[in-house]
Amino acid sequence: MSQLLRTVERVKTSLNPRLDIQGIVLTMFDQRNKLSDQVASDVRSYLGDKVYRTVIPRNVRISEAPSYGKPALVYDHRCAGSKAYMKLAAEMIQRERRIRQSAA
Repeated sequence: MSQLLRTVERVKTSLNPRLDIQGIVLTMFDQRNKLSDQVASDVRSYLGDKVYRTVIPRNVRISEAPSYGKPALVYDHRCAGSKAYMKLAAEMIQRERRIRQSAA
């Protein structure tokens, strides 16, 4: 996470001072693993509202999709990973709408 934030700062300084992170997505989340919970908790406490509520789980069907040359949503739109990505897309759209409304 610190490396990501340093990279964003470098880009802001040298190329685009208006660059901002709209959101952080937690991926490859394994709810059986306490480390995943700890990382999610740490990221949420540090970045707060920047972290999307939707979490993308570790999912075999998502991992298989590139081998078949297909996006996950085309390969298996019913798997848990694809459903999470669809939920994330809806959350991103809602966030963008709120941002635009508050700027108007």
